Amino acid sequence: MSTHVLSLLVEDKPGLLTRVAGLFARRGFNIESLAVGVTEVPGLSRITAVVDVEDLPLEQVTKQLNKLVNVIKIVELDPAQSVQRDHLLVKVRADNATRSNIIEVVNLFRASIVDYSPEALVIEVTGDRGKVEAFLRAVEPFGVKELAQSGLLAIGRGGKSITERVLRG
Repeated sequence: MSTHVLSLLVEDKPGLLTRVAGLFARRGFNIESLAVGVTEVPGLSRITAVVDVEDLPLEQVTKQLNKLVNVIKIVELDPAQSVQRDHLLVKVRADNATRSNIIEVVNLFRASIVDYSPEALVIEVTGDRGKVEAFLRAVEPFGVKELAQSGLLAIGRGGKSITERVLRG
């Protein structure tokens, strides 16, 4: 499997996310993760998409994305040249017998307990994909009741910014 992380700088317009996701689907690309949010520039948003391009050329879809009127810039982020983080909330069964063991795992992974009840703990974990997956394996024996995971967030390392490059022309 060949996955790629794309960072798209786009105009903040209704329906654009649907058009972007539809373009991936029509070309046969599987979107593994999708995150959208505002940027430091009013009116612009960043879409971070992780796509599986097993047998298809990535260039094909980036050319199509560049044709969309509201797409300003597309950058493929190399894992070595970017900071990439997943965010996870997981509800784990916890009773008096297991709570201290779960807290040890939480501390080991530098996670946070964000909600407590007599039957369960809600834990927040942020990190690279490997850390998040390892944490889930560690708490699985206690019983995962529920989980919610955001799409991958990624940004290039160093002083360069894709918004600066766009605004300067």
